[in-house]
Amino acid sequence: MIVVTGATGNVGGELVRLLAAAGERVTAVSRSAADLPEGVRHVAADLADPASLKPAFDGAGALFLLVAGPDPRAVLDVAKAAGIRRVVLLSSLGAGTRPAMYGHPVAFEEAVRDSGLEWTILRPGGFHTNSLAWAETVRADRTVAAPFGDVALPGIDPADIAEVAAVVLRADGHAGRTYELTGPEPVTPRERAAAIGAALGAEVRFTEQTREEARAQMLRFMPEPVADGTLSILGTPTAAERRVSPDVERLLGRAPRTFADWAARNAAVYR
Repeated sequence: MIVVTGATGNVGGELVRLLAAAGERVTAVSRSAADLPEGVRHVAADLADPASLKPAFDGAGALFLLVAGPDPRAVLDVAKAAGIRRVVLLSSLGAGTRPAMYGHPVAFEEAVRDSGLEWTILRPGGFHTNSLAWAETVRADRTVAAPFGDVALPGIDPADIAEVAAVVLRADGHAGRTYELTGPEPVTPRERAAAIGAALGAEVRFTEQTREEARAQMLRFMPEPVADGTLSILGTPTAAERRVSPDVERLLGRAPRTFADWAARNAAVYR
């Protein structure tokens, strides 16, 4: 059996569907009820409360783990005690490119490596779904406002992350590996807005925010250090953050999905 934490999220929800379709026994873990495929067991639990995970881990052999909760070692101890042998951690590209800023993912990675379990770490870049933050203004007046309009980064479709996770959870040969997951090409915010417009069959106007305007907006829903770190990546990405990784194609045997693909599949959100 495979346990999927974050089973209602962009990655976890798709991963549950893929595993169930492949005939795997799946336990979906989330804090609240979820709309799940037939045959998938749901356990309400919280990564911040490792003891609550015991019923979910019972009888499982593999675990898909989010970077969530304060104590990864306690979660992994519960997993080992339940007999789980394999763990796949969804970390962040920033854990490799900016470890000082991404201390929480770094701590999870260290705990996984020290766990004694068969581990694999997935480090995705920015998600295509981050562009859902633009949905309200696109629906209202077909506009997008964002900083650093012409700085390109190779974001990734969460569906590709889920597909990679399904491969790594089910197959041997990935123990001790860290995979960087990106899309097929760097894309700018201006280009993403145009792709959404193409998916809608209507022009979406792009307005470039100043760093200060973007920061003020971010501070409404994220802590100051996170906002500043995010702006640093968006505005002055390192060469490693701009790099297109070959790992998705190597693992899936196909190129990762483009942002335009994602926008076409999700156009209804912006109508």
